[in-house]
Amino acid sequence: MQTVSFNSESTGLAAPSWTVGDLRIHRVDEVPLPPPTGRWLLPDATAQVVARHEWLRPDFADPSGVLRLASHSFAFSIDGLRVLVDTGIGNGKTRANPAWHDLRTDYLQRLTDAGFPPDSIDLVILTHLHTDHVGWNTRKAAGAWVPTFPNARYLTSRTEREFWAGYAMDEARAQMFRDSVQPVEDAGLLDLVHLPDEGHEVVPGLRLLPTPGHTPGHLAVQLTDQGATALITGDCIHHPVQFPEPGIGSCVDIDPARSEATRRSLLASLAGTGTLVLGTHFPPPTAGHVAGTPADGYRLTPIPGSGPTARD
Repeated sequence: MQTVSFNSESTGLAAPSWTVGDLRIHRVDEVPLPPPTGRWLLPDATAQVVARHEWLRPDFADPSGVLRLASHSFAFSIDGLRVLVDTGIGNGKTRANPAWHDLRTDYLQRLTDAGFPPDSIDLVILTHLHTDHVGWNTRKAAGAWVPTFPNARYLTSRTEREFWAGYAMDEARAQMFRDSVQPVEDAGLLDLVHLPDEGHEVVPGLRLLPTPGHTPGHLAVQLTDQGATALITGDCIHHPVQFPEPGIGSCVDIDPARSEATRRSLLASLAGTGTLVLGTHFPPPTAGHVAGTPADGYRLTPIPGSGPTARD
């Protein structure tokens, strides 16, 4: 069992949050990802590429050009719902990736400290069904995997679930479905939604946007309130290096060409709008605005979170 402590000094805050209108979005840290993750996940993001974009250092890459990445969730309250977006890697799971295998983190305590104890969650949104986004869907109790958020509906794209239902999974992925997806389905808690091009409104101010490519049914989460907007990326953008280099894709993209097209379209739609972009794997400071143009290259203008001064 790997016991992992998230170094709050590296984040600047133990539980940072951002305001969007009257909404407050909390980042709930799980674990920083080890340095080899970037070289594996985004192999074309070499030190030479990173060096072309000085603004990536020191927050998003180390001095040698190695990418920094992290695993975390986002929690917020909207229209009477207490919502969690993605659930990370999870504790005690058998995983092929050594950095994810058999973890022991205090994620649930951090979630509770942010004001969102597990029993209080009404809705869990899964941007897609990859191992590092569904792990805390379940926890082990009496030797069985049971839903961590028993009072919540779990929601993802119908396209996403149907794709994996027909996919020839290797054993590692099949194990992930057995311990982190099927128990939620067996409990009758998983809801599948159709995502048209304009997205799906869950409640006023909360919209799911189709962002396919990384997986066929991948979605991003858009929040709006009082004229302000935020977007939680999931894995349609893994790291800020993809802002100026949108042709850099992930080694696990199901459809690399579609993933790149989605990324280019999304960045163009966000540039100069003041939308707060929150990256599901972006290391601290995690969030910012998209600046620049396709010709000159986009960049993320970071916006650090504030302290845990409010509870929703």
